[in-house]
Amino acid sequence: MLCDPVAKCAATRSLFADWREGLHVALPGADDAVPIEVPGRPLRPQLVDGRQVPRRGIGSREGHAALLHAIAHIEFNAINLALDCVLRFRSMPAEFHDDWLRVAAEEAYHFGLVRDRLLALGFDYGDFPAHNGLWVMACRTAHDLLARMALVPRVLEARGLDATPPIRAKLQAIGDEDSAAVLDIILRDEIGHVAIGDRWFRALCAARGREPEQTYLALIDHFDAPRPHPPLHREARLAAGFSEQELDRLTGAA
Repeated sequence: MLCDPVAKCAATRSLFADWREGLHVALPGADDAVPIEVPGRPLRPQLVDGRQVPRRGIGSREGHAALLHAIAHIEFNAINLALDCVLRFRSMPAEFHDDWLRVAAEEAYHFGLVRDRLLALGFDYGDFPAHNGLWVMACRTAHDLLARMALVPRVLEARGLDATPPIRAKLQAIGDEDSAAVLDIILRDEIGHVAIGDRWFRALCAARGREPEQTYLALIDHFDAPRPHPPLHREARLAAGFSEQELDRLTGAA
């Protein structure tokens, strides 16, 4: 289990390249419902309750770095989330594993881009506390792929689609055009990642004879998952597979 972020990113991208070259195959097997409580991650950052993560103004150098650190933390967690899908849900076809290995490789690329921006400010990943919300949801949905696809890509990662434009505007306002350009890359790719989750979610709903959008809301309620906070990035969410009707309902519910 790799814990060093740089080594994990290199290994993840190499794994995807080898997979695409046909050097690895997905062996069919039973899904594993036992969560991995502590995935491969470094000792730092210190993980705290989300409400205890200090809020810093972006106008200071530390606040600027803390914002980038929060993004880097999300991207690092997303590597583990994607790889967990590949390892855990072994009953799924090769197309599923191809999708999530590609997601893992792209998340590793994103982490490297954001870490480079952190380093340029004189900081590194691990220098600020962070929360563990993404991985907690991964553990809670380890037993059910339908719940995983609904609550990680379509809830937690979709929140990033909404959050990215205002964060980009903040970075641009302080003259950090390089980090703003990194967020453009991340948003472009994350639309595709949410779309992958959406596609598999809808396929699983069809296989189980369930209506997707009602099932989505029911799972949010059952798991007490966070509902989106308007304004939603409607264009990005539509591109990722959400319907206009669904976005209207989510906005009203929020």
